[in-house]
Amino acid sequence: MPADKPRLILILGDQLSPGISSLRHADPARDTVLMAEVAAEAGYADHHKQKLVLVFSAMRHFAAELRAAGWRVAYRRIDDPDAAPDLRAAVADALRDTGAESVAVTEPGEWRLWDQMQDWPATLGVPVDLLADDRFIVSREEFEAWASGRRSFIMEHFYRMVRRKTGLLMDGDQPAGDRWNFDAENRAPAKPDLFLPQAPDAEPDEVTDEVIALVRARFAGHVGRLDQFRWHVTRAGAEAARDWFIANALPDFGRFQDAMLLGQPHLYHSLLSPYLNLGLLDPLDLCRRAEAEWREGRAPLNSVEGFIRQIIGWREYVRGIYWREMPGYVDRNALDATADLPDLYWTGETDMACLAEVVGQTLDIGHAHHIQRLMITGTFAMLMGVDPRQVHEWYLAVYVDAYEWVELPNTLGMSQHADGGLMATKPYAASAAYVNRMSDYCGACPYDPKKRLGDGACPWNALYWDFVARHADRWRGNNRMLPILRNWERFDPAEQSAIRAAAAAFRDGLPAGGYSSASESASTSG
Repeated sequence: MPADKPRLILILGDQLSPGISSLRHADPARDTVLMAEVAAEAGYADHHKQKLVLVFSAMRHFAAELRAAGWRVAYRRIDDPDAAPDLRAAVADALRDTGAESVAVTEPGEWRLWDQMQDWPATLGVPVDLLADDRFIVSREEFEAWASGRRSFIMEHFYRMVRRKTGLLMDGDQPAGDRWNFDAENRAPAKPDLFLPQAPDAEPDEVTDEVIALVRARFAGHVGRLDQFRWHVTRAGAEAARDWFIANALPDFGRFQDAMLLGQPHLYHSLLSPYLNLGLLDPLDLCRRAEAEWREGRAPLNSVEGFIRQIIGWREYVRGIYWREMPGYVDRNALDATADLPDLYWTGETDMACLAEVVGQTLDIGHAHHIQRLMITGTFAMLMGVDPRQVHEWYLAVYVDAYEWVELPNTLGMSQHADGGLMATKPYAASAAYVNRMSDYCGACPYDPKKRLGDGACPWNALYWDFVARHADRWRGNNRMLPILRNWERFDPAEQSAIRAAAAAFRDGLPAGGYSSASESASTSG
């Protein structure tokens, strides 16, 4: 396409970065930026109401930011009388209205959209340039080169490669502190009287209030509540949240990152993942700022390393897994789990304090930290034998930071072990003892975490041992699970039968309607 021909630059809702590749290849004097709120993207999952508000409001603020920087922006609102039903239709309308002769877009994060865009040149009748998303540290090609020939993809090995590439927390060729990983120091339980910093709330502005009203009216059946919406929706707000975390919470983040407390949804966690995933913050810049806190003596190495590992380790790693393994990855079910997701995941109604706390928090604010997701909602679903696709669809729906590229591998691979060990050498299964050790949830629960059977026994324990027994043949070939299986085999046969019967009775007693019940179950919220 000749350089003087006008182009349409499509910016997706999670591409709110001024330096994104599509804008770098554009000319403000010639090209038109298109941003569109469309029903197909708002409704392909039962997105939490707060996620819809966050994305729509952040998009509207970013459009204003681009206009202030001199860009011509065509913005389509979902409540426009002539709103486009999907992105392709929005692009077709904008091509007609602007006279643009080609389209440029940074590649989408989700395979679903990428696959749709393959047909756009033919259906739109113009060239469509899909540009690499270089906001990530490791390209899809680099990940493929790293993964090629490996039987399993151990994140720790990948993480060390990225540390060397970026120089983060490196002293020459060696890791800072002579250790790559300080995870052993980052597993402290927290006490209820722990002094916790309280991040200032982001108050909704006029734009956000307008979007909240729109979401209340248009998406009333979606999961979640809106009365506690306090997310930042601008780059300046996201940067303020970043600066507050680094100054106030980063020093103790590492030590307590696995802890859980009643009524404390945040503890020392950053809550920056929604802004990273929207494009309002730059991941490498964030990591360098965290590293500077350690080098200047304001934060300990274990906290800084743990925080950086989540970004350049896990975040980059799961993106690589996603693009390498899709589209078939979403259908994997190595443990042959077929149960429906319990309705409590959509209502929070259960007398198990741990689940009531985490699911209730999720419905309230659209967020839970990684241990709450992995070891409470995730582990419970795996022990129950829930179909991993239903678990994936729940996580994709309920969290404001959830996009399939980052959510699916974390859920299906790490949380549910449904990829058969591609990502994790053993399932993240645990009994009530783990929950009791890492939280104060059990103190508010009618169940006794130390009892396997009898009145008041925590159902978590029977489910855990039933899970071990149910997959015994698989664990005989897993060196990390074999000792646990051996423990089970030492139980008296009568106790084994009683445990399995208790687990079956508990599973049969939980209402479960599957993912299709989501809107109905959630429609009373908000």
